[in-house]
Amino acid sequence: MNCTAQVERLLCRVEKPGRYIGGELNMVNKDPEKAVTRFGFAFPDTYEIGMSYLGLQILYFAMNRLEDVFCERIFAPAADMEALMRTEGVPLFTLETKTPAGEMDILGFTLQYELCYTNVLNMLDLAGIPLKSADRREGDPFINAGGPCAFNPEPLADFVDFFTIGDGEEVAEEICRTHGEWKASGASRRAFLEAVARIPGVYVPSFYQPAYGGNGVLECMDKLWAGAPDRVEKRIVEDMETCFFPDRFLVPLIEVVHDRAVVEIFRGCSRGCRFCQAGMIYRPVRERSMEAILSLAEKQLAASGHEEISLLSLSTSDHSQVEPLITELMGRCRKNNVSISLPSLRLDSFSFRVLEEIQGYKKTGLTFAPEAGTQRLRDVVNKNITEKDIFDAMEQAISLGWNSLKLYFMAGLPTETFEDLDGIAKLAEEIMEISYRAHGSRKGGRFHITVSLSNFVPKPHTPFQWAPQDSPELFDEKHRYLKEKLRRFKGINFRYHGTGTSRIEALLAKGDRRTGDVLLRAWQLGCKLDGWTEHFRYELWQQAIEECGVDMEHYIYRRMDENELLPWDIIDCGVSKDFLKAEWERAQRGETTEDCRKGCKNCGVNRRTSCERRMTP
Repeated sequence: MNCTAQVERLLCRVEKPGRYIGGELNMVNKDPEKAVTRFGFAFPDTYEIGMSYLGLQILYFAMNRLEDVFCERIFAPAADMEALMRTEGVPLFTLETKTPAGEMDILGFTLQYELCYTNVLNMLDLAGIPLKSADRREGDPFINAGGPCAFNPEPLADFVDFFTIGDGEEVAEEICRTHGEWKASGASRRAFLEAVARIPGVYVPSFYQPAYGGNGVLECMDKLWAGAPDRVEKRIVEDMETCFFPDRFLVPLIEVVHDRAVVEIFRGCSRGCRFCQAGMIYRPVRERSMEAILSLAEKQLAASGHEEISLLSLSTSDHSQVEPLITELMGRCRKNNVSISLPSLRLDSFSFRVLEEIQGYKKTGLTFAPEAGTQRLRDVVNKNITEKDIFDAMEQAISLGWNSLKLYFMAGLPTETFEDLDGIAKLAEEIMEISYRAHGSRKGGRFHITVSLSNFVPKPHTPFQWAPQDSPELFDEKHRYLKEKLRRFKGINFRYHGTGTSRIEALLAKGDRRTGDVLLRAWQLGCKLDGWTEHFRYELWQQAIEECGVDMEHYIYRRMDENELLPWDIIDCGVSKDFLKAEWERAQRGETTEDCRKGCKNCGVNRRTSCERRMTP
């Protein structure tokens, strides 16, 4: 079936029709009839968000290299389009061929943020696919999910047929090859799930049954099929030099969040911030060489016409060749009037020289994340920066002409006190004093600071996974307290994150299969597009929690026992639980751990990879 005519009738009636038409530069066109496996890459948010996601570009082109596979894109429609689709009976469709999503062989969702989970259910419903895997029959698409949130798959376990854990390029090809063999055999749906469960990095939740004790704590995960692995090890692409990376990108037709060429310069992070899930689950560090990066950058720019390129990683400054790389790239880009975006730079002398050269007289502002207001709390989270580091960087920035600064902090970090909040105000005040001295006036020129406060959400596979989250009342008190502290400083703006979204994010991040009932009920009540402030309806989530009888104390407000079985323990992220425990204990003592590049800390990843060799500068 082709929905082109139906979709076209709706386009003149919606905002931003470019979200739904496809046909972008570099889009892949194949004959659907010749594809053995039709894979729908489903991004559970709108086009503008999904087209900014690097993983989509990588997997889209990686799978479409395969002769028998046709990978097409599917995005969540905005509210106006969804209303029309439901009224007119138009199913969720692919951008490439306007094929109903329900006709795909596999629908693969990427899980980047917990508050997108209701979008997954909504997209399945729009596609006419049964929401629960147990209700799907022969001929229904297989529902796959991956991404960082898949490292705790349990809240979505009843809705997803199989999860892929870790790096996706290689496992996606193996899954498609397995699907082709299964399809040719004419075997049952169950047979396919058994086949993919044998692929390293694949978790099939229907092959496991959780059992809970009287106190609600998980006691065991019983295997329902003997062939299922005891634990599922994440997939790791070890060699960034030989792994696939696209030399051309899909170029969006409308403005998106990040509309630029991107080269991933390395994966992983060695710094060990204890709150950071990405820093744990993406270990080890694996670099792409300077030569490969420059080659990919040139090819992407030539194939796309982009006027900006970004070097992407968790900590760009940690690339072993960062100085010659950026110097060479700036020279090449200058010749072609291409600008450079460098996220995740340390604020050191080299970074300032680079930023000075890139931004020149048009300085767009600096972003810096101290995370905590006192040295004590920065040591607890293992941030490994001092006040001297902060003030030296600010003095240099102000002396070079920057007049806008964003400072990112978190509220509710383990062991936090109100003195730590006082430290945030003191830091901002002292930076303003630096500005006053530099400008020779108490007016401080045009310099201003934005203090942004997010709420700490404990995440699986981190040293803080056992930590409780602050209650909504305590978060609100802290927000009011800091707002009052900062009110008296001219030139300092204060922004903070909503408490309701943080509470639901924590529930879904640390939840087990029972929280899937809350997710389903919240969607039935009307929750969707929860990542958008204007659509998030906290009162409906509260209603769903109450109706399902979920005890929030059990999931997010208690300190979990270090020895209890956690819902996500079925997943081996590479970092050992013993290492996470040791880091949790060091955090409570206020002890720091050095960067892994200064010596292996035996986190467990080197059991399976040559991480020391790959991290050597």
